[in-house]
Amino acid sequence: MRAAGPWEWPPAVELAEAVRAGRLRAVDVVGEALGRIARADRSLCAFAEVWDERALSAAREVEVRVAAGERLPLAGVPIGVKGRYGLRTAGPLIAAGCVPVGATAVPGAGTPWQTWGLGAHGRTVNPWRADRTPGGSSAGAAAAVAAGLVPLATGSDGAGSVRIPAAWCGVIGLKTTNARRPPGDRTGDPTRGGAGDLTGLAAPGVLVRYAADAAAYWRITARESASETPERANPANPDPPVALFSPDLGFAGPDPEPVAVARAAAARLAAAGVLRLLPSATLLHLEDPAPAWLALRGPGADRGPGADRGPGTDRGPGTGRGPGADRGPAESVSAANDRLLAAFFSRADLLLTPTTPNPAHGHEGPGDRYSTALTWAFNLSGHPAISLPAGIGADGCPLGLQVIAAHGGEATLLAVARAAES
Repeated sequence: MRAAGPWEWPPAVELAEAVRAGRLRAVDVVGEALGRIARADRSLCAFAEVWDERALSAAREVEVRVAAGERLPLAGVPIGVKGRYGLRTAGPLIAAGCVPVGATAVPGAGTPWQTWGLGAHGRTVNPWRADRTPGGSSAGAAAAVAAGLVPLATGSDGAGSVRIPAAWCGVIGLKTTNARRPPGDRTGDPTRGGAGDLTGLAAPGVLVRYAADAAAYWRITARESASETPERANPANPDPPVALFSPDLGFAGPDPEPVAVARAAAARLAAAGVLRLLPSATLLHLEDPAPAWLALRGPGADRGPGADRGPGTDRGPGTGRGPGADRGPAESVSAANDRLLAAFFSRADLLLTPTTPNPAHGHEGPGDRYSTALTWAFNLSGHPAISLPAGIGADGCPLGLQVIAAHGGEATLLAVARAAES
């Protein structure tokens, strides 16, 4: 296994290989995670619950399965699951040998801005600066991975809730292709997307430090939804994917620093031959998705257990709209963006943006602006997206580069993530 820094685990895939080969015991790996949580979480507050005895028992079961000859792709890997109801969607990972060690922190009830978490010991803090939020709503998941408490944590993303905390905590956050529902289908299926989601806006995701671990997550979970998210990427194609960097998607008004950091990261990828950037004169102007998202996030959509709530769930600052608003204009905006994105992905492979329009803010909240401005369009459209670490801002906190692909294009995103890492 490669050497790891004081905050880091080796990649989860390497931990699993060592467990399968008998060089490590699953019980010891899980015990290490539980020890790290016990030492650090009183100040980090990344976990709402820790399942010590249950986790050690599950680790022993993994050892029995490995001894019986099962080749578990993530044997003995300790993971955090988003929220107290996260086990409902962690089945494929547990079947692959992962051991859930606890429920990560999500926002507390009645919070108008879902940009922080509430752990067992208090408010979740950003591992880079305790006076900054880790983002939300997968707050505890991102903080736990960034601080090295676990190598992998699950998330769900209804407006940017995997990608935003990934950006602000300096880790990788993958949002998968949304399970699209026919117009008017409001039945809701908590096994697809965020638990309790009734809108189709939420999609499962993962937070990791290493691209190989995001790829392992996708290989395992894609078996559950392969018929809905066919892979578009062609591994035999030697040409780098064609990409456009958009600082604002035509509407967002981001701060200069996140744009500069993300643009520099995109330029490094292009210089390394990872992708081919279209000229900056090429523009993409989407309609602002805020009214559509807020209208489609209708009454009751965030009342299910563990639901992935976006910002301003009661009313968006300055929008004059809220859940249950007239859906006609909202659906018009969504349809217009769908057409624009379909045309874009017919001629290019990737769309790049800053993950957030602003750096990580303090715990008092961002004020009258949405940190979701650059992410939630792709919950409406259903496109897969990943946030990659882009650099460090002037405040000492990380910023992210968001990479979006065509529907079912997770393989392309993961290939870019692996190349960026190397």
